[in-house]
Amino acid sequence: MHRRLPDYLQPGLKVVFVGFNPGERSARIGHYYAGRGNQFWNLLYESGLVRQRLRPEDDHRILEFGLGLTDVVKRWSRSSSSLRAIDYKKGIPRLLAKLRQVQPRAVAFNGKLAYEKVAAAPVQLGLQREKLEGALVFVLPSTSGRNGRLTRAAKLRYFRRLAQWVRKNG
Repeated sequence: MHRRLPDYLQPGLKVVFVGFNPGERSARIGHYYAGRGNQFWNLLYESGLVRQRLRPEDDHRILEFGLGLTDVVKRWSRSSSSLRAIDYKKGIPRLLAKLRQVQPRAVAFNGKLAYEKVAAAPVQLGLQREKLEGALVFVLPSTSGRNGRLTRAAKLRYFRRLAQWVRKNG
């Protein structure tokens, strides 16, 4: 059985992390970034964005740290490449409405392609010039175990840049 992951959002968040869509394992166990090899929770801790090491089963605790979680598309899939145009057509306006409602200071996309779908244009990793519903946009490399283009150390550098911004502005 696959579950729809809840949004962990509330007004006043420092950063909302936006994933592409839930993977198969995350949807099966009902927790964010649960895929084997996904580095999200470790990078979150090692960058200093959270003070405690969290596991996927602790995803509901993200709000304690002034952070939130959601996805561009809420439908699970084995791979983001199997998503259809209709998934984005429905998902992007829902995402924007959620961001308007909670008004985070920053939105961090977990994966370049996730933000490219929202921006409808190619983007680079890191801080973006454009804002999204009034929030700063930061594009992180995908933490999926399938993303082998960047080393773990390179991914951690991007998370640390985001953590540095949060310390200055959070």
